[in-house]
Amino acid sequence: MKREHLIKPLLNHHYPKISFGKGVFLYDDQGKAYLDASSGAVTAGIGHGVQEIIDAMQEQASKVSFVYRSQFTSEPAEELAKRLSDLAPGNDYWSFFVNSGSEATETAMKIAIQHWQEKGRPSKYKVLSRRMSYHGITLGALSMSGHFTRRRRFVPLLEDFPLVAPPYCYRCPMKLDPTACGQSCANDLETVIKRIGSEHIAAFIAEPIIGAAGGAVVPPDGYYERIMEICKRHEILFIADEVMTGIARTGTMFGMEHWGVQPDIIALGKGLSAGYTPMAATLAKDHVLEPILNGSKLVMSGHTYSANPLSAAVALAVLDYIEDQQLVKAAEDKGHYLRAALTKMSEGHEIIGDVRGKGLLAGLEFVADRQTKEPFPASKSLTTKLVERAFSKGLLIYPAAGGVDGEGDAIIIAPPFTISTEEIDLLVERLSEAITEVSQEVLGG
Repeated sequence: MKREHLIKPLLNHHYPKISFGKGVFLYDDQGKAYLDASSGAVTAGIGHGVQEIIDAMQEQASKVSFVYRSQFTSEPAEELAKRLSDLAPGNDYWSFFVNSGSEATETAMKIAIQHWQEKGRPSKYKVLSRRMSYHGITLGALSMSGHFTRRRRFVPLLEDFPLVAPPYCYRCPMKLDPTACGQSCANDLETVIKRIGSEHIAAFIAEPIIGAAGGAVVPPDGYYERIMEICKRHEILFIADEVMTGIARTGTMFGMEHWGVQPDIIALGKGLSAGYTPMAATLAKDHVLEPILNGSKLVMSGHTYSANPLSAAVALAVLDYIEDQQLVKAAEDKGHYLRAALTKMSEGHEIIGDVRGKGLLAGLEFVADRQTKEPFPASKSLTTKLVERAFSKGLLIYPAAGGVDGEGDAIIIAPPFTISTEEIDLLVERLSEAITEVSQEVLGG
């Protein structure tokens, strides 16, 4: 075997080489087409090979591709910060640009802690999070994550942040009827606050819709309104991790718009540049930055490529394209079509326990028994087998963790907003075939 030098997700696995992409399809160097039903890692929201983005990238590269943020600013970075503030709930945000979602959530954590330090309250340093969550792979972001599999190897290095119950109505963590539970999962935040003491807590972080740690888990109505009320009453900043849900993915520009909530801090990534270049951002409201402006005047964070002008220009072009093509509305409308098609498909597959999501962020959870919701044993590797079988059929889907203390099986379906209804039908057809084959293998094995 030829010696390799690139560290891939699985070191002994063969990965096809990609040749090019166009629209919702990717093509490998053998000419095989793959319907990108996951936008890569829920990232390529506007599809592949969009000429307008390529043109914007070339235009900025002809001027300047890189400046160090401690020496210069740039017009694209300044304009992007203003644009995001105008788009975000409440319209009064500062932006700190980074390279990835993990960096964005970790920067959000640092800004929240520094906010209280500069207000003379350094004891407020803990960041609460939910047991069912994923906020990134850097140590700070992973400390805030409840994703069992990704935490396990590094537990000795991590803070024990994930304590709060998730809003997971399909498997209520409180064992209650979700229609009459009185927002028990939201109230659990207050229970944890009282145990720890609000004088020790800087912030609470949550994904508007739980992504990789659960598979598009949507909270019940009123959940985030209650969360925000609790945070305000206890003087705790609310961080919305919009890395997966932000920039049109759920049928609104920001996921939190579904609940009319204005987070104190927002983390963005993935769809901000739609995969055309690494770009992410931490947005902080005026009141969060105010004590820093009146104090040290320095946010203690920074990366070499922060506020890179080339990436900022690409992100602006992505936002322009989303607006020009009315893709926020498209994500909402096509999301309805997709979930209806998935729901209809699920009727023919007993292993599908739940179909959920908003916009073009849909999730399927798989169970061994629909009535009891018993998950498949981890030894069955159902999610892995399904992802591989779909891949063999030219369909790219995104694996998600199970919802039973890290066990169980789920996937995310999140195609580009430009997908047509005919392409959605093809997506569902290929997915149904893959589920049938894997179901027979798992149930018969």
